[in-house]
Amino acid sequence: MGRTGSDAKVRSAGITADTDTVRAGKSSDDDLGGVRELFDSFKKDAKGCISRVEIMERLRQAGITPEDPRIRDIWASLEESDGDGQRLDLARFTKLCQRNRRLLARAITGELVIPDFPSLVADITEIYESLLPDKRGHVADYIPQLKRVPPDQFAIAICTVDGQRFTIGDFGESFCVQSVCKPINYCLTLEGHGAEVVHRHVGREPSGLGFNELSVNGNGLPHNPMINSGAIMSCSLIEASLDIADRFDYVADTWRRLSGGSPVGFNNAVYLSERQTADRNFALGYFMREHGAFPAGINLIETLEFYFQCCSVELNAGALASVASTLANGGVVPLSGDRVFSTGTVQKCLSLMSSCGMYDYSGEFAFTIGLPAKSGVSGALMLVVPQVMGIAIWSPRLDALGNSVRGIEFCKQLVAKYNFHVYDSLVGDDRQGKRDPRLQKNQTAIEGTIQLLWSASKGDADGVRACLASGVAASSSDYDGRTALHLAASEGHLDVVTYLLEQGADLAATDRWGGTPLTDAENGRHTTVIEALRRAADPVAPSPRARKQTA
Repeated sequence: MGRTGSDAKVRSAGITADTDTVRAGKSSDDDLGGVRELFDSFKKDAKGCISRVEIMERLRQAGITPEDPRIRDIWASLEESDGDGQRLDLARFTKLCQRNRRLLARAITGELVIPDFPSLVADITEIYESLLPDKRGHVADYIPQLKRVPPDQFAIAICTVDGQRFTIGDFGESFCVQSVCKPINYCLTLEGHGAEVVHRHVGREPSGLGFNELSVNGNGLPHNPMINSGAIMSCSLIEASLDIADRFDYVADTWRRLSGGSPVGFNNAVYLSERQTADRNFALGYFMREHGAFPAGINLIETLEFYFQCCSVELNAGALASVASTLANGGVVPLSGDRVFSTGTVQKCLSLMSSCGMYDYSGEFAFTIGLPAKSGVSGALMLVVPQVMGIAIWSPRLDALGNSVRGIEFCKQLVAKYNFHVYDSLVGDDRQGKRDPRLQKNQTAIEGTIQLLWSASKGDADGVRACLASGVAASSSDYDGRTALHLAASEGHLDVVTYLLEQGADLAATDRWGGTPLTDAENGRHTTVIEALRRAADPVAPSPRARKQTA
């Protein structure tokens, strides 16, 4: 029996896991058939071999880079065993697929979370280039080492939940995470103690005050883990039984896991600089101790130094994008499959990032951007699009609230292009041209055309207006060449016909049978529509009513 439906699409690409094949009683020959179909999708030379270059280019177009740890060693193993990795016959291609067939199949067949990855790359590049001239803001100057950072460096990196990656700008430069460490430290406290214990010591409400304000809530606790006092509290809860060196190693190792094995460093100069200028943070620590907020037996000075160390963790934009994608993926690292945090932990963290992650701009950011994010005074900004991707933006120039100027502008332009705002799903098609990058290439246009034609046939003028506002062309047609104007005319919907004409719909469009909107209206004997279409075709001609009155 032939395969049909979405199951066929997946199975024919060879994506079904080996365990699924065994459960279904499928033979290894059938399993090989999926690999063969993948192999046959490539151009073959006279010997029936395919090119390694073409495979890598197909993967690159899909967003899977040669440095991806999931495939990095595949080519090396082929070359070591066979001596030539440039041309692959079916046997060698099968050997290649044995290492990570699921990833290769989904990438080659366009089944990753962003199917049209080149279009997303083009949009990110366009936004990046538009922001290069933006010189507003100043680097953080209250920490001497941060003041010395070249202010015009700029990097953007993305990593999807399927591990599709793209970087642009100064993505190789490392920077300190600063306050971007706060969500990660909060997750570590939840993993170690659970939410009930953690929130005996730190609140979960926006403070409405500055990130370093000398303030506690009505229970004498720091307001939330995303401000300095709450982050200091988180540090008091992370592996408190270990000595400070082992505690930092634990945090640094977590960053390495979250980043998919990317290099994670420590900037000792920033640590010393921050420690030397930390009067307010010391004051916060003593203030909280006065209110009895800390767990019993903590060493306050050690806790504060541990906090400064966490802020001085150093990585690049690509690594931070992987960290963000791990949060987008519910705690599982896309590049390694390593589960670092539970989904419950990530849910709680993203909730607080949404309400408290952007300093005093958090409310405005939630209103305008509608995504969880965390910024740091190094110019880093970590943005999470749940179940889609993580994004890192690094630009050291800050606004008055301590957020990266270019980072904020990037987020605004991103959600203007894509329906990523958490509440975009509520407004249906009336999204002012926003796109969903999770759809297959051209799927948005196809679905928009279907919706336009359906609305026109039903006389739904509001629906037609929403479709055109979302970017669907007024003269879009179906397989038979029938446009919205054809359908509205044939059904006698004068208001829809009038609106479509005003929006430039093609009056002379013909369907596969040679019919025009006018002939459809005439066949249906819709007099007022006929008159409107004739008047549109010859605007200077008098209407039949006017001719009758003249006679």
